[in-house]
Amino acid sequence: MKTIWMTAACLVAAPALADYQRMEAQGSVADAMARLESAVEGAGATVFAKVDHGAGAASVDMDLPDSQLLIFGNPMLGTPVMQADPLAGLQLPLKILVYGDGDGQTWVAYEEVDETFDDLDVDDDLEVLGKMEGALSNFATAAAGG
Repeated sequence: MKTIWMTAACLVAAPALADYQRMEAQGSVADAMARLESAVEGAGATVFAKVDHGAGAASVDMDLPDSQLLIFGNPMLGTPVMQADPLAGLQLPLKILVYGDGDGQTWVAYEEVDETFDDLDVDDDLEVLGKMEGALSNFATAAAGG
């Protein structure tokens, strides 16, 4: 009985993965990241940074499967959200993670927009939120090779 309660407590305490969209990608992390950057730039968004988590881990002699985060945005979409709640600037610009799982599979993941701003004073009906979600979905699909 104690095991059941401990399992239930762990499930309640664990963060839900339902807030994230994740899809398998074709090729390597570098291949998927190149497709992602091309899709983002092709849509007229600005790439602000690329964070190479795998290289960071290697720089301190730690192992981590290849993992890269692309940070990008468009002020036409982000500004109305920050006008609604300046704290949205902690969540923006948008991000997509491309990573390897250690078993040879590459994945593309992002947080769903409605969850990203859920704790902020941002109206769920704000038109740009749907555009952000559509952009994230399209970019992730392009990165995956679909």
